Amino acid sequence: MIPFTIFLALIVIVCFLLILVIMVQNPKSGGLSSAFGGGGQMGGVQKTTDFLEKSTWYLGGALILLILLSTLSTSNGNGGSKIVDDAVSKPAPVPTTSAPASPTAKPTADSAK
Repeated sequence: MIPFTIFLALIVIVCFLLILVIMVQNPKSGGLSSAFGGGGQMGGVQKTTDFLEKSTWYLGGALILLILLSTLSTSNGNGGSKIVDDAVSKPAPVPTTSAPASPTAKPTADSAK
């Protein structure tokens, strides 16, 4: 399978592109596209908005797909994660609570009876 580092690089690239596409979109009150796009609405603005919206959906879907594929590439053959398998195979250490009594301890009223 493809190594995890390649998936990680692709995820970072898709996230960067997704941030750029979202920042360029024109919300109701303006946005970066209104600052760079000039003053008036031209004929190609609607097609640009459709392209940006579709690219947002495609990049979001690609991001989810890459995350799922990277998860599959890191799991071993039995479907579990190596970290989880190591944690399950090692028993947790049991703390010892029986400490020896200190020699300078004074007897209590209950022990005197």
